[in-house]
Amino acid sequence: MHRELLISCLTILAVFSPHITGAAEIPLMKAVVAHEYGAPEVLKLEEVPRPEPKENEALVRVIASGVNPADPLTLSGKYAREFGTHLPLIPGYEIAGVVEKTGANVTKLKVGEAVYGYPTFGGGWAEYVTVQEWEVAAKPASLNFVEAAAVPMGALTAWQALVDVAKLQAGQTILIHGGVGSFAVQIAKALGAHVIATASTTNQDLLKQLGADEAVDYTKTRFEDIAKDVDAVLDPVGKETLARSYGVVKKGGVVMSLVERPDPAEIKKRGIRGAGISVHPDAEDLIEIAHLIGAGKIKPIVTQVLPLSEAIAAQQQAATHHTRGKVVLRIADDPKG
Repeated sequence: MHRELLISCLTILAVFSPHITGAAEIPLMKAVVAHEYGAPEVLKLEEVPRPEPKENEALVRVIASGVNPADPLTLSGKYAREFGTHLPLIPGYEIAGVVEKTGANVTKLKVGEAVYGYPTFGGGWAEYVTVQEWEVAAKPASLNFVEAAAVPMGALTAWQALVDVAKLQAGQTILIHGGVGSFAVQIAKALGAHVIATASTTNQDLLKQLGADEAVDYTKTRFEDIAKDVDAVLDPVGKETLARSYGVVKKGGVVMSLVERPDPAEIKKRGIRGAGISVHPDAEDLIEIAHLIGAGKIKPIVTQVLPLSEAIAAQQQAATHHTRGKVVLRIADDPKG
């Protein structure tokens, strides 16, 4: 009887041992994960299976990942359908890291290459993330990984608005509200535009450091008294600020908003263009941005670097919209050499 029981146990072990061994060999990684939508407090630091790149993907070992004021909107689930997000969710839409592995169809990225970029569906708040070739580009050589992780989304937003939509030219004038991060002012200056920028009293010196030709303290001065007949407006505020902006744009100019669609009636009445701005990953744009960084025309401003374990605090800070520069999560040490 004991012998039969022993044989039965050995048989069961023989049947299941390959599966047990295989499970143990699945590589794991640390990641910040949301299993439900909600406030930053739903985020948990966990060990999860490391992703495996498909034929058209590369696996990147993440060194640093940026934190954005817009991240809580994704985490809330309010626009899950529009954003294409699903649970479980690993946030992180700005990364800098090193290519670890490439799929069979990947031709532009090489193992060991330092890259930065914007993974469309996030995943950057983890030790590894899979990306498509068009989502990343070579990391600017003059930046370390933390600095590079502070660039992609903000710089792409500004670049796509100013270059693709406004088609801003040297000698033209643009009004930039609330700084739109630091990149819009810097990119507009790099394009040769005259920049009028608005910010609170505490950020006036920062606007001047970034190169704004005219810095307007919106707590003391109405921007309409300074900005007149501008070629373009870039607005991340909406509501009253957007409503007051139509009147400062010259005929044929453009009003761009990051938060709502410009009013069609106002656009038509004034003979101007209106555009709602949304950002998308683009490797070619990232290459152009890297060139400007290399030339010293634009630079990121990092104000706080936190470990992955403090992702909740980082998200709460970014959600206040009062961070002077960028909050970045450091996930690993910079590679040697």
